[in-house]
Amino acid sequence: MFKIFLTVLLTILFSLPLTADAKSQSLQIDGDHGKLSAVIQTPDDKKSYPLVMILHGFTGNKNEPLLTALADDLEKAGIASIRFDFNGHGESDGDFSDMTVLNEIEDAKKVYNYVSKLPNVTSISIAGHSQGGVVTSMLAGELGTKKVKCIALMAPAAVLRDDAIRGQLFDFKYDSMNPPQYVEIFGGLKLGRNYILTAQTLPIYETAEKYQGPALMIHGTGDVVVPYTYSLHYQHIYPQSQLELLPGFDHSFTQDVAKTAKIAADYLVMRNA
Repeated sequence: MFKIFLTVLLTILFSLPLTADAKSQSLQIDGDHGKLSAVIQTPDDKKSYPLVMILHGFTGNKNEPLLTALADDLEKAGIASIRFDFNGHGESDGDFSDMTVLNEIEDAKKVYNYVSKLPNVTSISIAGHSQGGVVTSMLAGELGTKKVKCIALMAPAAVLRDDAIRGQLFDFKYDSMNPPQYVEIFGGLKLGRNYILTAQTLPIYETAEKYQGPALMIHGTGDVVVPYTYSLHYQHIYPQSQLELLPGFDHSFTQDVAKTAKIAADYLVMRNA
């Protein structure tokens, strides 16, 4: 009899919807190319809190260790976060071959609009890794300083414009003057021609510098995908910025992901105090 009661009780509990006090909640948000798969993580002992949007990089997803570690560190400090898969990535709708930096910015805008309407959110900051760092900087520039509390760029891949002009992505080369319909890269993914053409004229720093609020750049000196000089350029355009160079760290900070996440979290916590 007790086993039957326990089974019924567990069934009821697991069928209940997540409440406002839940630490994490999966949801879908309308993006530029369909639904975006997202996870909101909140501190369960607060009625209101700052929130940080966390943006993954090229071919990445919302559940990468660097991003989840950052979300966990923020939650412990009383700050909420939202992580999501861009169109054509992870569990979100869309085809990777249709993805461009510009439609990722549109995805991020829609996520920003969603969280800005949540009654418990007091401010919004943005953090991004690699291409997600570029999207973060350009989104902040388009939204303006008043709408973004602070930003954290982790190995921001502003090199992507130069790569598109050179006709090279990692070890894959193509005719930059007449790009093919798509470039097949690792994992069978196909990078679309529109991504390349868009990237070649992408006003990365020109858009980014419209944001003049607090900014942190974290970059490894051993990053061969995106040299740390691209973060130096960000430091030049942001008057309220600081740069953390990690000796010998690669593009994904594999030498110490937890340390990297903590540096970003500590900065975001400080700026949201």
